[in-house]
Parts: sequence; C-alpha cells; structure tokens
Amino acid sequence: MNLTNCTRATEFILVGLPSVWGMEGMMYAGVFLLYLLCLMGNGLIVVMVLVDRHLQKPMYFFLSNLSFIDIGHTTAFIPKLLLNYLSANNSICFYCCVIQLCFYFLFGVTEFFIITLISLDRYLAICHPLRYATIMTSGVCLKLAITAWFGGFFSIICQVVMIANLPFCTSNIINHFFCDVGPVLKIAGGDIHVIEALGFLVTVVVIMSSLLFTLISYLFIISTVLRMPSTTGQQRAFSTCASHLIVVCIFYGSVFFVYLRPTVKNSSFSVIKSVSVVNAILIPVLNPFIYTIRNNEVKEAVSKALTKWTPTFPKN
Repeated sequence: MNLTNCTRATEFILVGLPSVWGMEGMMYAGVFLLYLLCLMGNGLIVVMVLVDRHLQKPMYFFLSNLSFIDIGHTTAFIPKLLLNYLSANNSICFYCCVIQLCFYFLFGVTEFFIITLISLDRYLAICHPLRYATIMTSGVCLKLAITAWFGGFFSIICQVVMIANLPFCTSNIINHFFCDVGPVLKIAGGDIHVIEALGFLVTVVVIMSSLLFTLISYLFIISTVLRMPSTTGQQRAFSTCASHLIVVCIFYGSVFFVYLRPTVKNSSFSVIKSVSVVNAILIPVLNPFIYTIRNNEVKEAVSKALTKWTPTFPKN
C-alpha cells in the first residue's frame, strides 16, 4: 500500500474495557472506586512521608516515589476512560493518545527502577546494618531517585517519538481501553520492525536487569536472615521484605505476560486487556496496602496524624 498520500488519522477510537454483557456500568463504577482508593492510599503515603519526620527515611522516600508513580500511572488513562464512558464517546485525539502512551510508559518503566532501589535499600539495611546510615544518606537517595526518573524517560522517549511519526491510514480503532503500545502499533502503517525491536530490547533489558537485581538482593537478604540468632529478628526482617516480594511477583508476572512479545501484528489483545486491568489498575491500588498493612511505623504515623487533625469539641 502506498502510504505517501494517505491522510493520517486525527483521532482514535478506543474499544474500552473487556466487555461482560450487561455489566458495563458496574465495571466502570468499579474502576472509579478503585481509582479513588488508589488516589487516597498512595496520596496518604506521599503526604505522610512529607510531613512526618519519623518517616523521612530511605525506605519511605522510595516508597513515596512508588506511590507518586502509581498515582501518575493510573491518572494517565483512567480519567479519560471514565469520561469516554460518561459521554458515550470513545474517541481520543492523535496527540492525546501519544501523550497518554508516553506518560503511561514513563511511569511504568520508572516503577521498575524504583522497585529495584527498594530492594537495594532492604539489602543494605539487613545485610549491612552498621554501614547502612553512612551509605544511604539523603543525598544518595535523592541522586538514585533522580537517576531512576531520568532512566525511565530516556528508555521510552525514542520509541514514543518514532510511534508519533508513524502513518495511521488503514484503521483508527484501538483494541484496548487506553493507548497501549501493542494495540497502537497493530493499526500503524509503515515499517514498525525497528520500533518493535527497540521496544522489545528496552523491555528485556529493563525488566530482566531489574528482576535479576531484585532476586539477587533477596537471596542475600534471606541468607542473612536465616543466620540471625534471634527468631524475633528473623520474623521482623521477613515481615519487612514479604510485602515487597508480593508486589514483585504480581507486578513482574503481569508485565511479562503483556509486554514481553517480539511482535504485535499477529497478537490477540482480548486476554491481554484482562491482564492489563491487573497491571494498570489493581496493582497501583494494592501497593500502598501491601507495603503498609504490617508496617507499624506507618500505622503509628497515620494514627498520630488523625489524632492531631481530628477536631476536638469542648465538653459542657
């Protein structure tokens, strides 16, 4: 097909969430409630780390970055998804789609780096407790976080620019509920092999290096914990790290299924959309609860804040 004289699509049509007949309204209401939970849970962590000096430690600094990422990750597409449903119009403009794709993957790739930094922090805290305070200073933590954000940006910007310059002439229907790279490339014209190869390379390098570093960190952590003479110390260390391992298993598992594919032209996105709901909606909601449900420092900080901010009425 001659793509030279084609007219590029100015907007796309998003198919939407995986459909269950008669349950569409309930599904979108569920997404709205999950989004509110995500904003409240992750927002609470960010605010508490900022205002409570007891939580201004490396672990909570990285956790607040993760919470900010989860807010941005979901905000990149959920408001548009809900707005389209309310207006019964599933369209999204071309450049809005590119911007959505850019921010979604910026937050997504940066999340891998932040999760890696959390595992590094836990490794140093448990395996090198005497040197931990001198290694993980506030300056070092800030530099590591900035590096993670810049690493996320430079990992995705080349691919996003290349996608933005592709011709979309044959179809403007995206079989997804947001502008994900796979469904967008499936309807693109021109040669997408370079973009696919670049995306696959970035995915493998970022995911595999992050996962490998995290697994090695936890092998050292488990080895150190098992050598602890105190059973109480072992339980405390395992309790601290168990939440992170749960997030790692869920997050990496879903991402492997959705994005670790060398080609998209022959892919079917019906199952992938369902798994994307877990990766893009459920995990950002679960993260603050998984990380804090057994964390006494966070619970105490929240309890103090609620006590401080709750108005007291004079007794008659």
